[in-house]
This record gives sequence, C-alpha cells and structure tokens, in this order.
Amino acid sequence: MSKDSQYEDSVSSMVLEDIKHRLLSAFRTPSAPCHHPGSCTLSRNPAADEELRRAKIDGAITWLRTELLEMRSQDRELAKTLLELNSEIQKLRSEQELSKNSGSRSPSEIQGLELQASGQQGKEAEQEMLCPKSRKKTDSMC
Repeated sequence: MSKDSQYEDSVSSMVLEDIKHRLLSAFRTPSAPCHHPGSCTLSRNPAADEELRRAKIDGAITWLRTELLEMRSQDRELAKTLLELNSEIQKLRSEQELSKNSGSRSPSEIQGLELQASGQQGKEAEQEMLCPKSRKKTDSMC
C-alpha cells in the first residue's frame, strides 16, 4: 500500500470517527416528550433505544465508508485515464512538431528525438499526476 493511500485511509478513518462521535452525542440528548401515544418509536427501555441508535449510526458510517472507498477507486481510475490521455496528447504533439521539422533531419535523428520527447513528457505527466502543484509545497515527498 502506498504512503498516499495509507494517509487517505487514516484521514478517512479520522473523519468517520469524528462523524460517529458527533452522531452519538447528538442522539444522547434526551428526546422530546411523546404527546401522542402510539406515535413514539422509542420503547420504555432506554438501553434498547441506545442500542438501536448505535446500530443506525454504525450502519450510516458503514455506508459512508463504502461510498468513500468507491469514490477513491473512481478517482484512481480517472487519474490513470488522464495520464494515458496526456501521454497520447504529448505523443501527438511531438509527432506534429517533428513532422514540421522533418525536412531538415534524417529519419534516424527524427526517431531518436521522438523517443526522447515521449519519454521525458511521460515522466513529467506522471510526476504531475502523483504530486500536483498545490501539494508540492506541503508534501516533502514531491
């Protein structure tokens, strides 16, 4: 597991724990008195009510965790697609640039320049996707 995904996991866990604590404290307050018999869902057993509340909260947290994991998966797929598209765009730009300049160079020089350009651009694109400019200042790994 990479350091970024470990960091994201710990941040997600912290956020979920914070939400859990807030929900628990919100549901710990005394409920409003019931004026209509039969319309109150709370039983006369406070322990059972507390267990029901906790089960609902745990279910909500589980749902949130699932959604966050799905969003992370989609984010990674999008990043991969963007890297591939960026590489293809850079390759096409290089080919276009080389075709403009091909009249003054030999075929072996053109092929060498194509390989050099595509390799450098691929590295730059990958570095940019892994360490966006906004994070470079705060993340010592980038």
